[in-house]
Amino acid sequence: MYARDNVSGADHSQEQPTPAQVNAAVDAFRMLSDATRLRLMWELSTGELDVNSLAQAVGAARPSVSQHLAKLRLAGLVDTRRDGRRVLYRARDGHVRALIAEALSHADHEVSGLPRHD
Repeated sequence: MYARDNVSGADHSQEQPTPAQVNAAVDAFRMLSDATRLRLMWELSTGELDVNSLAQAVGAARPSVSQHLAKLRLAGLVDTRRDGRRVLYRARDGHVRALIAEALSHADHEVSGLPRHD
């Protein structure tokens, strides 16, 4: 056991992730490695929005936002629902919302110099 595992309180009693689980996580991180997609996911973590609202919120062109949303949807990070002629997008579930929040919280510590915590 590594010293860092003892400090972090890591629990390795769980089984190793399967190759399929690792691949799915890598695919999700790959999708979130784009700044526009990460901004879109941050916006979608707070609720449902349409393409026009998202384009305005992230300062990107509507066609570009539509393409990013299609990729996020195929990756299983975003769900949609139709409201009349509009399509509303949202983060798929609490796991996705927590992933976005934690990633940006980590980034806040990196950028601001806030002390680390467990």
